[in-house]
Amino acid sequence: MSFATGLLRKLPPHFAHRMALRTLKYDLLPHAAVHHDCLRTSLWGLDFDNPVGISAGFDKDAEAVGGLFGMGFGFVETGTVTPKPQRGNPAPNLFRLAEDEALINWLGFPSRGLDVFARRFEKAAAHAAGPLGANIGINTGTDDAVRDIAGCAERLAPFADYLVVNVSCPNTPGLLEWQTPEGVRRILSATREACGRAGKTPPVLVKLSPDIAPEKLEAVLGAAFDTGVAGLIVSNTTVVRPDTLRSANAGEQGGLSGPPLASLSLDLLRRVYDMTDGRVPLIASGGIATAHDAYTRIRAGASLVQIYTALVYRGPRLAVEMIDGLADLLKADGFASIAQAVGADKR
Repeated sequence: MSFATGLLRKLPPHFAHRMALRTLKYDLLPHAAVHHDCLRTSLWGLDFDNPVGISAGFDKDAEAVGGLFGMGFGFVETGTVTPKPQRGNPAPNLFRLAEDEALINWLGFPSRGLDVFARRFEKAAAHAAGPLGANIGINTGTDDAVRDIAGCAERLAPFADYLVVNVSCPNTPGLLEWQTPEGVRRILSATREACGRAGKTPPVLVKLSPDIAPEKLEAVLGAAFDTGVAGLIVSNTTVVRPDTLRSANAGEQGGLSGPPLASLSLDLLRRVYDMTDGRVPLIASGGIATAHDAYTRIRAGASLVQIYTALVYRGPRLAVEMIDGLADLLKADGFASIAQAVGADKR
């Protein structure tokens, strides 16, 4: 952990996050120079320099895209954006679990709204060093969730390399009710229609909850495939609290992220990969903190991985360390490319 990372961790979590975003917004960190031919991959007609991305939630308003690519990430996912500006849930709503290298957030989609986001996103997309995605959600208390998500999709489709429909965040009341076969079918259909009206249909992905009941998973996946889902992100944060948590903040309300989420997220990834049989690419997210963690997800079926919480505890060099480590692990196992390793544990 660097001195700067240690200093940020002594600050209140919201302030530390704002300081990190400002640093990246003004591109104040040295740019990483990491290129491994074995890590290059192509999905949905998009070229990824490496499979390590930053997940939604870090850059909610698309203000630090250039700085994030400068850290070495192979792709960046911004958002979650909501149609109208909203503050999110009342503070305190973000908690460090330092002993567990975890976070609990009860943020509730704080967003400056679609107008601000879209202007920034369009500008960032014109200069992005890799694939740029947008995670789209709903306003708290909305009377039409389908309209909210479709409106975001229509506005952002012309500039987005991919879109993610977020129906799995535990911090927005009513949202998880849409993680049902009928809910997924309605939202995905409306999203694809909205993209059609915009004149461009980027890949549309769905982000799943690690808490989805096993008996419901197959039906939700079936509905997603019926409506042309291009990929799945596995997974969002969890409301489960493992007995291993040591922090005094373990009982706070919200979604848990970081290493305590890892086993839940990995288990869901394996089940989804079994059920989908490689029909669409999977992005692994949740509890990934090392190159070994990332490689385990890739061998379990993920084509790409995303990190966020680990940056809080391990600092801005984490992306480079993970990328270099992945290249070493691939070569040690005799794989010439990342694609060869995807799902290797299932063969």
